Amino acid sequence: MPTPLQIENRQLREQLKQLLEQARANQQIMQRYQEFDLQFIGADSFKDLIDRVFDTLSAASELDVVTLTLFDPDHEIRGILQDLRIDLSSFPNLIFLETSQQMGWLGSRLQTPLLGRYHAGDYGQCFPPHVLEPASIAIVPLRRNRKLIGVLCLGSLDHGRFAADMATDFIEHMASIVAICLENVINTERLKHIGLTDRLTGVNNRRYVEQRLLEEVGRTRRQGYALTCLYIDIDHFKKINDRNGHQAGDLVLREVAARIKAEMRLSDALGRFGGEEFVALLIDAPLADAMVVAERIRASIADRRFALADDNALDVTVSIGVATLVSPERSQALEAIGERLIARADTALYQAKESGRNRVVGLGPAGELA
Repeated sequence: MPTPLQIENRQLREQLKQLLEQARANQQIMQRYQEFDLQFIGADSFKDLIDRVFDTLSAASELDVVTLTLFDPDHEIRGILQDLRIDLSSFPNLIFLETSQQMGWLGSRLQTPLLGRYHAGDYGQCFPPHVLEPASIAIVPLRRNRKLIGVLCLGSLDHGRFAADMATDFIEHMASIVAICLENVINTERLKHIGLTDRLTGVNNRRYVEQRLLEEVGRTRRQGYALTCLYIDIDHFKKINDRNGHQAGDLVLREVAARIKAEMRLSDALGRFGGEEFVALLIDAPLADAMVVAERIRASIADRRFALADDNALDVTVSIGVATLVSPERSQALEAIGERLIARADTALYQAKESGRNRVVGLGPAGELA
């Protein structure tokens, strides 16, 4: 029969064993904190961070489904990512909403993480039909400077993985890191966008068009589709400025940019090339199709007067030169091919001006008049 001293020693050994196990568990938690922090903090772009949220987080935390909802009330984030050619369709688990109110009752409850069993009627907006339906979930608000910027939704097929009475320290820490990193990469993408955007018109600038032209020439060479360049110039723009003032000239530039963009596809590119000149790149667009688009642009500007701030209105027209590139030589440098395409569109523009302005002139792949 054990003596009281032996019983006390056994109890002490049990307590020590529990303390050691708890210390090891705490050490593992700290290591996971550090690993998560380094993974997320190391992301240097929006795409990189989103990849890490969906892939690294899922694998490291043994989650069956992860979705991320971001609130983008003015479509600013989506517009920037689109202009930077980040394909959001490649992130099916990334959801954009205008406001948290679109999440129904859940939107008003996003003060602290919500853990528990999954019910489609309550949490379906966090886990849309195309993703795996979880058994238990953690709905984690993402906040920066007291502002709700999004929601990170974690799901498991294990009914007991997330329970309402679970501690949320690790989840809240992870959410704070993700929120900081999201704000950082979005601001980084904003800076990239500013560097490639014309401040006056809001469309891309010459630098962007020249970069995009190289990409598209290379793609045209690999895939064999037609790439068409539209060189667009506002007719008699100096007279508009001289007669109506530079404020009216700025308004005309902005409105012309908007009307051009309205006639183009999302896959195409538009940039202000300098002064009153714009260049548009139409992707996978043979000359005949591009001529139709160019004529639509010309008509959209000529057929509707431009309203000025003083209740006056202006008639504005543009001349457009069109040139098409098909299957460029592989031995030629991309820069040289792109420069020639722009130069040929400029030649066609000159012919449009010489022919009386307010018209479209096109040059086919061999340089003949369309």
